[in-house]
Amino acid sequence: MLYGLLHLSFWGYVIATLLLTHVSVVATTIYLHRCQAHRALDLHPIASHFFRFWLWLATAQSTIEWVSIHRKHHARCETAEDPHSPVIYGIRKVFFEGYELYAEAAKDKETMKRYGHGCPNDWLERNVYSKFGKLGICIMLGVDLVLFGVPGITVWALQMMWIPLFAAGVINGIGHFWGYRNFECPDQSRNIVPWSIITAGEELHNNHHTFATSAKLSVKWYEFDLGWCYIRLLQMLGLAKVKRIPPKLEQQKNKPVIDLDTLSAVVTNRFHVMAQYSREVIIPLLKEEQSKASAAGQVLLKRCKGLLIRSDSLIDEAGKQRIDSILAENQTLRLAYQYRQKLQAIWNRTTATQRELLEALQEWCHEAEETGINALKNFASQVRGYTTAKTTA
Repeated sequence: MLYGLLHLSFWGYVIATLLLTHVSVVATTIYLHRCQAHRALDLHPIASHFFRFWLWLATAQSTIEWVSIHRKHHARCETAEDPHSPVIYGIRKVFFEGYELYAEAAKDKETMKRYGHGCPNDWLERNVYSKFGKLGICIMLGVDLVLFGVPGITVWALQMMWIPLFAAGVINGIGHFWGYRNFECPDQSRNIVPWSIITAGEELHNNHHTFATSAKLSVKWYEFDLGWCYIRLLQMLGLAKVKRIPPKLEQQKNKPVIDLDTLSAVVTNRFHVMAQYSREVIIPLLKEEQSKASAAGQVLLKRCKGLLIRSDSLIDEAGKQRIDSILAENQTLRLAYQYRQKLQAIWNRTTATQRELLEALQEWCHEAEETGINALKNFASQVRGYTTAKTTA
């Protein structure tokens, strides 16, 4: 039959293609990414086996290969060992040849051995999914031809390119090259857009790299994570159990002292704290200095905004020299920047005891309040009231 059993209209084929590719996107983000790679949730065997079977049919995807390569990406992010970094390979190569980079990384058995722990190794994995990887997509081609007829070839071709394009090209490429950042985590990850159906939440890449083990990728009120909606649905059906979501920072009014709860809140929510410091201290002071500067000075200060709030690991020597030249001419801004570095240094003291960290935080707040800089003083007062909100999934 030329048009298959369903005999759809043109728009019927379009909708069918979008639905089929969407299932692949959902399976990738929930099963491969959030469940298998990051252990952010547990899936019931029914859901887990459905996703695994679908990915075998629609992508010929090996769980252990995908998980190992992704874990290595996080462990070696934007270094020479990163399997698909646009910082190393360039955005053009990662976007257009992302799948080739993935295929090359999949040949490294040492990567599978080191990063593939906990992946399925049952009879089906050993004797069907891994052994006959291409059989699944051949079966899918046959099903598409039966259901859609000759147009089924196009439907199948789009299914085959969908995940390589969006996962390998868009998320791994553009997600480290273009977009906005909520948090200054130590890599170039970006949130591409705050709302997307096509990638089911994966576009919130900066959020993910900041809270990698979270089952929920949205953080701001205006961000929408469709994958999280599906996880909540599976949770309601008893097919998923969420283990972690992003921490939330709360303010406790009239808190008398900086205690261990304050310290725990600051350390746990350090990315929130630094984002708030940039928003409430660095940027207002920068604007204040701009209003007093000459036209040339205003341009220079404006260009330095990104550098003053960026993670140190992402600033090259030229950038550090620009920061030094700006701070040399602006005493207030220099002091605020120094206190930013001192605050960050508290949770970077990995060998310090809890008591030592608490004393360092208490000292930081006391000294910050004594600087005479209102923005810094107000922020230090806020730190006194920090507590970690109880997050429920």
